[in-house]
Amino acid sequence: MAAAFVFPGQGSQAVGMGKALAEAFPAARAVFEEVDSALGEKLSAVMWEGPADRLTLTENTQPALMAVSLAAMRVLEAEAGLDLKRDATFVAGHSLGEYSALAAAGAFSIGDAARLLRIRGNAMQKAVPVGEGAMAALLGLSFEDAVATAQEAAQGQVCQAANDNGGGQVVVSGNKAAVERAVEIAKGKGAKRAMLLQVSAPFHCALMQPAADAMAEALARTTVSKPVVPVVANVLAQPIDDPQEIVRRLVEQVTGTVRWRECVETMAGAGVTRFYEVGSGKVLTGLLKRIVDGATGSAIGTPDDIAAFKAARASV
Repeated sequence: MAAAFVFPGQGSQAVGMGKALAEAFPAARAVFEEVDSALGEKLSAVMWEGPADRLTLTENTQPALMAVSLAAMRVLEAEAGLDLKRDATFVAGHSLGEYSALAAAGAFSIGDAARLLRIRGNAMQKAVPVGEGAMAALLGLSFEDAVATAQEAAQGQVCQAANDNGGGQVVVSGNKAAVERAVEIAKGKGAKRAMLLQVSAPFHCALMQPAADAMAEALARTTVSKPVVPVVANVLAQPIDDPQEIVRRLVEQVTGTVRWRECVETMAGAGVTRFYEVGSGKVLTGLLKRIVDGATGSAIGTPDDIAAFKAARASV
């Protein structure tokens, strides 16, 4: 039974995430210590104690979510004998989760992934002045209709599809006025719902070009190795494993569409029937059920989840 390990993106964070893993497993504690050391601060304290508004700062959310994902991965390896090279066909991650996927597969060190995501979070936040950008979820439209809606709404400004999440859920991003127009146009096209999202910046659109430039510079200074299994890249929805291409696609991802629906379809089309969402929350597991019939999804982010994974492997 072919498996893929997938890693969540922004929106899956919660105060307290990863704390139970750290208390139960030395392998998890080591990851949080490595991230704290790489960033030169106790990000783990913010993750476990809050306050929530500090955790939800993009510069903190991004490395924090990666830390929880990698802590869970290291525990799976130490406690359940997981070997990605042997046990997985692909890894993939939603937006910042692509960095988690690459770190899990050995393309980045955990410390480098934390530093890159701190830079990415800062650069994305600074790319557009607060209040000038927006994002909106369009529910119940096809991806093609959502793209057409964004194009119609742009009117000389930026408005583009940022996330194709599957199950008729597309997020558009761009200049605030253009995104507001997109919400009204989508309603006219028969969207079940169309609403502005509470986000701090308009991610994954052309307004993020300054952040893409910052990531190109940061990635050029980072050692990137060939991952032990291919990563299905957000912007391609195809597997890649060449380090130079990985860097190129991570830079493109800052301004490009997260093609998550197609990423999952690509993995399923290659024979993957079981998806493990590693880290905080169950967002990707929920989306999976709306993208692929018959695929099974399991979220792994707590000691109980680790125990269930271990028991399932023992029974095979």
